[in-house]
Amino acid sequence: MRVSSAALRRAAVLVAVGLLVAVTCTLLGRWQWNKHVARDASNATFGANWSAPAVPLASIAASAADEPARSDEWRAVAVTGHYLTHAGVLLRNRPVDGTPAYHVLVPFQVDNGAVLVVDRGWVPLGSSGTTSAAVPPPPAGTVDLVARLRMPEPPSDRSAPPGQVQNLDPGQVLAAGGLPPSTVAYRWYAAATSESPAPASAPAAFPTPTTDPGPYLSYAVQWWVFALAGLFAFCWMARREIVDELAGAPRAVPAAAQAQPAAPSPDVPKPATRRASGPPAAVRRRRGRDELAEDAFIDAQADRRR
Repeated sequence: MRVSSAALRRAAVLVAVGLLVAVTCTLLGRWQWNKHVARDASNATFGANWSAPAVPLASIAASAADEPARSDEWRAVAVTGHYLTHAGVLLRNRPVDGTPAYHVLVPFQVDNGAVLVVDRGWVPLGSSGTTSAAVPPPPAGTVDLVARLRMPEPPSDRSAPPGQVQNLDPGQVLAAGGLPPSTVAYRWYAAATSESPAPASAPAAFPTPTTDPGPYLSYAVQWWVFALAGLFAFCWMARREIVDELAGAPRAVPAAAQAQPAAPSPDVPKPATRRASGPPAAVRRRRGRDELAEDAFIDAQADRRR
């Protein structure tokens, strides 16, 4: 038995679709796996650096031009300098625990002359979406600052009201604060944890970051299960195309059986052939009452003559 080309084409298409689904789901699972690995590494860095004692900023970044390293993120550093209060800006669209808020960003000029962007905390929104509540000023004069290093965000291509920024990119923060482009700035930014002397009032502190690994691992496993299930399902449908084609093919008749008609079995009598008698059914009709009465009269006259 041969399988038709149409059935083979249908089966091939089903197998191709199954492979496409399997490859797509596998790649999506790998994408989720990479996110899980990145989150796991970030949590490990956070756990190692969060509890470590503060070190001088120069021990991590010898100069402002040093590239930030993720292995140093969340590390507490101690630095001395003064705030450039006139250059403070707000980071917009950053809710804290579900509360709409602004981050308070103030450039801090270190004793070596370089500027470090410091996130001092957050304040709630004001009477409108483009204003904030009162922003507590930083302490004046020389300040001993302890802050945690954070990786900078990429520059934003969205506009913002004066004195505000969309992303925490040090270059955009300094530009929004009115500092000249020639200002030497660290590529890091830092989240303040303590200031000495302490200010009379300060922005609200940020909550401790969560170390929840997220759903990425379970998503990766689900995508890989979908890959296997999809490949199996489409291959099974392709097999059914072939099996159904073979099951529905006509059975071949031997040439000898085609040349000679089969002889009737002696045990089975031939059906009797009934010969048609009389006129066809189409011309047969029933006699009426007058004809029957006439026949009876003729028969009676014949009996009398005898």
